[in-house]
Amino acid sequence: MGEILVGTCSWTDRALVSSGWYPPGLRDAEGRLRHYAAQFPVVEVDATYYSLPSARNSTLWTERTPDEFRFDVKAFSLLTAHPTSPNALPADLRDALPGRRGGRPRPADIDPALLDEVWQRFSGALEPLKRSGRLGTLLFQFPPWFTPGDARSKEFLAQCAQRTAGWPVAVEFRHPAWWQEGERAKTEATLKDWDMSAVAVDMTQKLPTSIPPVTPVTSPHLAVARFHGRNDAWGTGTKEERFRHTYAPEELTEWIPRLHAMADQADEVHALFNNCCADAAVRAAESMRHLLRTPAGKG
Repeated sequence: MGEILVGTCSWTDRALVSSGWYPPGLRDAEGRLRHYAAQFPVVEVDATYYSLPSARNSTLWTERTPDEFRFDVKAFSLLTAHPTSPNALPADLRDALPGRRGGRPRPADIDPALLDEVWQRFSGALEPLKRSGRLGTLLFQFPPWFTPGDARSKEFLAQCAQRTAGWPVAVEFRHPAWWQEGERAKTEATLKDWDMSAVAVDMTQKLPTSIPPVTPVTSPHLAVARFHGRNDAWGTGTKEERFRHTYAPEELTEWIPRLHAMADQADEVHALFNNCCADAAVRAAESMRHLLRTPAGKG
C-alpha cells in the first residue's frame, strides 16, 4: 500500500494565521512554515495561482522543511484558462494580454507563445523544489466552464500535457461532466496516457455543479484528494461562505476506505483540506490522520 500524506491547502491563509493555531513567536514566514512542517508532511501552495513564484521562495521553502516534506504547487491562473489580470504578469508580458481584465477567457483565445513563456518562468522558479525532491505535484485546477464537450478544452489540456512533460501534474476538473457516466472512462484514459494524476474531490453534493466523489487513480506514482467542505453556498457565496465547513467524524470516516483504495494503486496519496476558515482545515487534517491511524509525521 502506498503512503497517505495528509495536509492542508495553505499554511499562510489569513484566517489560519489569525486563528491562534500558530504558537506565539512562530508567526513570521519562517516560523510558520517550520511549525507547519513539524505537524504535517505535505502542503499545497496556493499563492502561485495568483502570481508567478520566485526561485528565492522555492529555495527558502526547501531550506525550512525536512527532506521528506512535499509541496503541491497550484498552477498559475493563466496556465489553467482562468481570468488573469495583466497586473498579475511580469511587466514585460502584460502587453501580450490585451483586454483580459477579469473576463472569462476561452482557451482558444490565449496566445500559445505567451503560455509557453509563462510556463518557462513558472517552472524555472520551481526548479529548487524539484531538484531537492520536495515537489509533490503541480496542481492544474480547471474552471467550471472548461468542459469535455468543448473540443477547445481538450486541445488546451493536450497542450498543457505537452508543455509540462517531465513534471508531476495533478488535474482537478470543476465541471462534473468529466466524471459522469459516458465521459469518465475517456477522462481516465486521457489522464493515464499523459501520466497525470486525477484529483478526487469532496464537496457538497446538493448542487448541479457538484463534482461526484469518484476516486480515479490515473498515475501509479500519485493520487490526490482535495476536501473543499460541504457548504451549499459553493456556487454563489463569498470565499468564507463557500469553504466554511467543519468536517464531522462520519464525513471523514467515509473517505477512509476510499483513500486506502487509492493507496493500493499509487505509491503516494495526498489528502489536502481546503475548508480554509480559521483553523478548520488543520483540525480536519489532524482528525483524518488520527482516523487513518498513521504515525505522527508520516501522513
